Amino acid sequence: MDERKIFEKKLDELAADMRELELLYERYFSGEEKREPLKQRVELERKLRALSTRRIIKTDHRFRFESLSTRYHTYASYWNRIQRLMDEGKYQRHLDRRSVKSAPETAHHSSKSSDELYDSLVKAHGECSLGTPPPDRNQFENFVERQRKQIQERYGKQNIEFRIVIENGKPKLRAKAR
Repeated sequence: MDERKIFEKKLDELAADMRELELLYERYFSGEEKREPLKQRVELERKLRALSTRRIIKTDHRFRFESLSTRYHTYASYWNRIQRLMDEGKYQRHLDRRSVKSAPETAHHSSKSSDELYDSLVKAHGECSLGTPPPDRNQFENFVERQRKQIQERYGKQNIEFRIVIENGKPKLRAKAR
């Protein structure tokens, strides 16, 4: 096998190892993995150092290696920053849409009265203990009506369902066209 193909194979392996390390870190930061993938990270750094000492003559190989190297160092800075935040207790894991906490008693359809929706807002506001009073009823009803009009202008005349959900410790109004 000629030297060009051997070097391309090494670069392919390096890219695959980097992608695997990215996935391992994402699993670690999401809480799926209990330990940081340090062994894989040290191994990838070793491979990068070994290739960096070589003189790469082919421009396409040099460009690809430098791109991979830069990408690794960018991710390493990101991983170090997130790890530092975790150590300080300031890191909050990102939640996907399925894990958004919604109080079952606060979900209401638009077919129900705005009084019930407002009561749900007040109840959710109390659960969150924000330290500020909830908006008054008139402000809330005006806001809901403006939202309804904007949604109907954008998506046409449809039934709109409003509900109150709690996201990141704050009550929010969510609308859904039916």
